[in-house]
Amino acid sequence: MNVLIAEPMAQAGIELFQAQAGWNVIVSNPKEYAKHLADCEALVVRSAVQVNGDVLKQAPKLRVVGRAGVGVDNVDLQAATAAGVLVMNTPGGNAVSVAEHTIALMLSMARAIPQASASTKSGKWEKKKFLGSELRGKTLGIVGLGSIGREVVRRARAFEMRVVSYDPYVTSGIARDLGVELLSLDDLYAQSDYITVHVSLTPETDKLLNETAFAKMKTGVRIVNCARGELVDELALKAAIESGKVAGASLDVFAKEPTDASFPLFSLDQVLATPHIGGSTEEAQEIVGVRIAEQMVEYLQNGVAINAVNMPSLSPDQYKAATPFIDLCERLGRFSAHLLTGNPTTIRLTYFGRIADMNTTLLRNAGLAGVLNRSTAARANVVNAMQIASDRGWSVAEVHDKKSGHADSVRLEIETDSSLTTVEGAVVLGKPRLMQVDGIYCEAPLTGPLVCMKNLDVPGVIGHVGSVLGSNMINIANFSLGRRDSGEPLEAIAVVSTDNLVPQDVLDQLMSNPAVKLARSVEIG
Repeated sequence: MNVLIAEPMAQAGIELFQAQAGWNVIVSNPKEYAKHLADCEALVVRSAVQVNGDVLKQAPKLRVVGRAGVGVDNVDLQAATAAGVLVMNTPGGNAVSVAEHTIALMLSMARAIPQASASTKSGKWEKKKFLGSELRGKTLGIVGLGSIGREVVRRARAFEMRVVSYDPYVTSGIARDLGVELLSLDDLYAQSDYITVHVSLTPETDKLLNETAFAKMKTGVRIVNCARGELVDELALKAAIESGKVAGASLDVFAKEPTDASFPLFSLDQVLATPHIGGSTEEAQEIVGVRIAEQMVEYLQNGVAINAVNMPSLSPDQYKAATPFIDLCERLGRFSAHLLTGNPTTIRLTYFGRIADMNTTLLRNAGLAGVLNRSTAARANVVNAMQIASDRGWSVAEVHDKKSGHADSVRLEIETDSSLTTVEGAVVLGKPRLMQVDGIYCEAPLTGPLVCMKNLDVPGVIGHVGSVLGSNMINIANFSLGRRDSGEPLEAIAVVSTDNLVPQDVLDQLMSNPAVKLARSVEIG
C-alpha cells in the first residue's frame, strides 16, 4: 500500500500510517508530490494541493483522498467519483479551537484587552479608562448550532451566560439537552448582548447581519464572526458601530481578506481583527491529522468509509437502477425544505411500486440531503446525510409499500414542531416529476426556479398570479394547478415554473391577495 502525504501533517498521523505492516509512506510537499502519483493508492492533502482531473489522471491506482480538514473545495468531487476515488474529510476537528477563539474575542471586547495592552506598553497607566464588563449574566445569541456552535454553548455556560440560539434545523429536544433556548432570528437579535454566527454561506445567509438586522438588535450589542466573512455586511457593520448601535465587533474572517491597513473597518477602535486563525492551533492540526489517518486506515483495511463526502461504491447495475430515484428523492427533499414551517422532527419516506423492492438506503439519504442542504455547513450527500440528520435529533423512518398497487413513486413527509409537509414524486420518461403536494394532485417538473403557492380555491387567484409576475417581467414557463376535492373552504396548490428565481418582494406581492396563504420560491437547479 503506497500512501502519499502531499502536505505538512501531524507527526502522530504519519506514524499511524507507518505502523501498518507492509505500507509504504511517502512524505512529500506541494511542489514535489506529483512525481509520486503514478503508484500512490492513498493521497493525503490539506488545502494547498488541488486534486483535480489532471491529478487524478496521473494517479490510476488511487483509491482514496483524505482531506485533513473540514472543507473539500480543493478536491474535484465529480472527477473523483467518476474515477472511483472515495473522498473523506475530518468535520469538527477544529470545532474546539474555533469555539475557544470565539470566547477569547468576546472576553477581549468585554475587557478591552488589546487596547489596554497597547496603552500600557506605550508607557501609559489608564486604569480608569478601561472599565470593562462581565460576561456573567449577559445573553449570548448563537446563530447556528453545528459542531462549533455547540462547543461555544458549552464554554459560554461556564461563564454563567444565558444562551439563546437560532437554528431552524435543530429540534427543541437537542436545544434543551444543550441548555439553549431556541428563538426566532428577530427575537435573538432583540435579546442578545453578544451575537456570534456559526453557519454556512448560502443565499439565505449571505450578508445575514445587514442594516436591517442591526436595526433589530439591542443598542450596545457586540458581534463575533469566526465563520465566513460574507455573513456580515461590512459597510453596514461600520455604519452601525459609528452610530453607536453596535458597541464592538471581532472578526476572524472577511468577505475579502484585507492585505493592508486601508480596510475600512480597521479605522475603528471598536473593531478587533485576527487573520483567520480560529482553527489554527497545534491541537486542532494534531486532531485532524490523526483522524484522517485513522479513517483512511479503516477504509483501506476494512472498507468502512467514515466522513466520506462523495458517492459510495456501487456495482454498475445497482447504480444504473437506483440513479433516477436517487435524483428524484434529492429533488423532493430540496423542494419540501422550502415549504417548511417550524423545526423538523421527523422525516418519513414511503416507497411504492417496484421501488419498494429496492435497497433504499441511498434514496433515503438523498431525500435527507435535499432537505439538509438548504442550511447545513457541511455538504450533505448520500454518504453522510443520515449522520447529519441524527446529529440534529431528527427521527427518520422508511415505509416500503408493496401491496397498495400504487404506481412507482416516492412520498416524502417532513413533520415539524408545528406542521406536516408532504410531497410525492415519480420518474416520468426518465425525468423527476412532482405529483402531489400535501395530498393535492399537482404535476410539475422538479427542475429550475419554481414558485409553490397554497391558496383558497376562489376566483381571481390565477389572474392575480399572472398579473404580479407579468408586471415584474417574470416569464411563466409552466403553470400546474390542483385542488382538494373536499373540505371547506376548498384549498388549491399551484406550482409555477419561471425563467428566473422569483425574489421576496414579488412573493410579498403575491401574498397581498388574501386568498393566497403561502408563496415560496424554490431553486431546484
